[in-house]
Amino acid sequence: MIEISTSVSIRLPDDMADSLKSLSETIDRSKAYIIKKALQAYLEDYSDYLIAQERLNDKNDRVVSSEEMRVLLGLRD
Repeated sequence: MIEISTSVSIRLPDDMADSLKSLSETIDRSKAYIIKKALQAYLEDYSDYLIAQERLNDKNDRVVSSEEMRVLLGLRD
C-alpha cells in the first residue's frame, strides 16, 4: 500500500529544538520520526480523552462502581 504524506512546517522554541536534536542523535532516529511518533501518541490519547469526556457528560451512560466491576469480571474474593 502506498502511503501518501503531507509536509508540515512548525516553529519550535530553541530549547525544544535542542532537546529534539539531542534525542534524535541519542536514539539514532530522524527528528521527523520522533515528531511523527509523538504526534501519533498525542492524537490517540486525545481521542481517548474526548471519548471519556463524552461519556462523562452522557446522562444515560450508567456509572459502574469498582466493586460492581470486580463482581462483573469475576475478580471478587
